[in-house]
Amino acid sequence: MSESRGLLKSHIVKKYWMAFTGLFLILFLTGHLAGNLQLFMTGYAGQLQFNEYAVFMTTNPAVKLLSYVTYLSIIFHAIDGILISIANKKARPVGYAYSKPEKNSIWSSRNMGVLGTIILVYIVVHMQNFWYVYKFGSTPYMQNEDGTAPLLQDGSAVADGIVENGRVLVNGTDMGPVMKDLHSIVVDGFSEPILVSFYVLAMIALGFHLVHGFSSAFQSLGLNHPKYNPLISKVGYAYAIVIPALFAIIPIYMYFM
Repeated sequence: MSESRGLLKSHIVKKYWMAFTGLFLILFLTGHLAGNLQLFMTGYAGQLQFNEYAVFMTTNPAVKLLSYVTYLSIIFHAIDGILISIANKKARPVGYAYSKPEKNSIWSSRNMGVLGTIILVYIVVHMQNFWYVYKFGSTPYMQNEDGTAPLLQDGSAVADGIVENGRVLVNGTDMGPVMKDLHSIVVDGFSEPILVSFYVLAMIALGFHLVHGFSSAFQSLGLNHPKYNPLISKVGYAYAIVIPALFAIIPIYMYFM
């Protein structure tokens, strides 16, 4: 009975939708990590490249549409997972001093609700600290390497340019939007040990979440076979270790470097 609870009432529809959103978010994580790895680049060239990446991610129409799909997928996947976990706990029989875990059940599969909650909190913190500040906060802007001229979003320097309300003006003429310096925001954010520690904790939770979620998504879609299940399981474990580990290394690296 608990299986019919959640945002979607049909168990079959819910199962497939959770699997599709899960796999979509796995692809999103891979692409997002590829962009964030640019933070390992040092000097002005690394700062500029990361900010050009940020401009592309926030101005390209296709990427913006994909971002909205991602936001909706995250919200649905997290909230429905929490509701399902709560419903399953309520449906379990009570009154036993000790309940032995199922033979084929691993710790992560029994605690997907807790792991999902930690990840959801992480997403909220991440969006508030970086995305919201970049879009709506008081964000520094990029200048040329000499610090004598602001940069437009296409990377061109505007001599004698003055930045007002996110636009570059020359003698009152609007030259276009200025390139915001997300790189500096990230550097400042990861100078705080509490934030760095929280990010590492969240990546550990993400790793455990992926251990179960990766193979579970394939099974939910019926893409499982005794011949290929061991390979899917190994790939899932590798992904659950490598991707969160690289995400966690970024704030640690920026904090100490």
